[in-house]
Amino acid sequence: MGEIVSLEEALAVRDKLQAEGKTVVFTNGHFDLLHMGHVDYLQRARGLGDVLIVGLNSDASTRALKGEKRPVVSQSERARMLAALACVDYVVIFEETTANSLVEALKPDLYVKGGDWDKGRSPPEAEVVASYGGQVHILPYLPGHSTTKLIETIVDRFGSGRMEDGE
Repeated sequence: MGEIVSLEEALAVRDKLQAEGKTVVFTNGHFDLLHMGHVDYLQRARGLGDVLIVGLNSDASTRALKGEKRPVVSQSERARMLAALACVDYVVIFEETTANSLVEALKPDLYVKGGDWDKGRSPPEAEVVASYGGQVHILPYLPGHSTTKLIETIVDRFGSGRMEDGE
């Protein structure tokens, strides 16, 4: 099981791991309404190195990027669910709308992003990664799995009807 850590704790862990010659992989995202696409992505990211650190957008940064109705699940719950996954070693919550400052501080060996960045554009953090000699790796998403699709399915099936406990 992973740990939820502060940036300072993550930096200390990173220093120790890199001194041991371990490959540190970093990714980031909202991970709202955790689903199979997230799990598959995180497992594949972890498989690229020895340790996976996940940067989690805070509630405020998620609202700024996704709109006032998001996140559906609070940052503390999202962090706990991520840390409970065997493939996630550390979770760091961050407030900014990009992970630039987190990537700049952590300097992971490998920065991983999902397939939505594989359409002729680079993630905003790519320049930071290049500045210290790290690598950016784009992983394709598991088709048919997204938080937006999950929300749409729930709305289509249940609309504004209220469910009783146990349904």
